[in-house]
Amino acid sequence: MFGMSGMPGILGKMKELQERMKEAQESLGQLSATADAGAGLVKATVNGRKQLVKLEIDPDLVKPEDREMLQDLVVAATNKAMEAIEEQIKTHLGQATEGLLPNIPGLDLGSLMK
Repeated sequence: MFGMSGMPGILGKMKELQERMKEAQESLGQLSATADAGAGLVKATVNGRKQLVKLEIDPDLVKPEDREMLQDLVVAATNKAMEAIEEQIKTHLGQATEGLLPNIPGLDLGSLMK
């Protein structure tokens, strides 16, 4: 597939790819996505490291009799925000490694994050 003369170039590309991926991963904390549930009663914000960083709850929901609904809305808002950040992560990592790798169908750089 590759001759021996191509090996240093390939190794150099892999080293550059590793460096760019590391930088991209370190900057994921700067990405954020917010989603809501219950028509805005609960809002969850997550970062690119898939950490919940902010949770806003409408004061009207903080009643003992609404506890179960509140829990459901928190889960729903958080899950929606996690879905939204996935796309940003893929785009961010794709931009960081653009031009270094051939476009290989099915190659998911996001899977390297887990």
